[in-house]
Amino acid sequence: MKQNRKYFHRRMNAALIMILFTAIGLLSSCVTQQEVEYLQDPNKGTRTFNEAQIEDYRLKPYDELYIQITSLDDASSNMFSGAAQQQFTNAGSLQPYGASLVSYGIDKDGFLILPMIGTVNVKDQTILQVSKLLKDSLVSILNQPIVSVKLVNRYISVLGEVRSPGHFALAQEKLTVYDALGLAGDINEYGNKKEVILTRNEDGKNIRVALDLTKSEILASNYYYMKPNDMLYIKPMRKKFWGMREFPFSVVLTTISTALLIYSVTK
Repeated sequence: MKQNRKYFHRRMNAALIMILFTAIGLLSSCVTQQEVEYLQDPNKGTRTFNEAQIEDYRLKPYDELYIQITSLDDASSNMFSGAAQQQFTNAGSLQPYGASLVSYGIDKDGFLILPMIGTVNVKDQTILQVSKLLKDSLVSILNQPIVSVKLVNRYISVLGEVRSPGHFALAQEKLTVYDALGLAGDINEYGNKKEVILTRNEDGKNIRVALDLTKSEILASNYYYMKPNDMLYIKPMRKKFWGMREFPFSVVLTTISTALLIYSVTK
């Protein structure tokens, strides 16, 4: 009888030790406050950062341009704006995807084909440069031409550990990485704010940049602002198996309490 009791006590001790180590392991897997905060800084006061530099976007093959041309000679300028484009302009805004119906596409070699003007090389040009180029080309055709050029169908992608991953239209010239995360519903409890990957195409090469969104220094980074066709990928934490909200505190505590009760009774 005594041997059975000793054997039972040893089993109970082993079970308690196993439960204890399991609880410690689970607790160590919890997400800490430091891992979920943005823009952390040892200095709790006000800090000033130089504004991140954002270069003018340079056109690439397959970009799409909305071009509006007006002049004192309406009859001549109408040849550049078909009925559908006029109707779309009167609507007052360029809607995502719908802008493709009234835009001019840049071909794979970087050329734009326009009525009367012909073929124009716009690769690596800025929107302002293209506007001036088209205006100069129209001076001999139209009376005081006015050219308005906009880059349409500009999109970014936000993937990984966010609440609403997807493909989003760039509705403003300056969109920060935090704005992009806001469009995707913010990083969820499993997302690693210290390991965010930004991919971007520059000079015909795809680059990969690692961002740490917990550091305030990102406010002065050249990658603080998003560019068309950028992609943000939020990596998962290694602790994803147990998140803060899903941690089974009640189950663990109930198991430990039950084991202690049985142990005390049998002892």
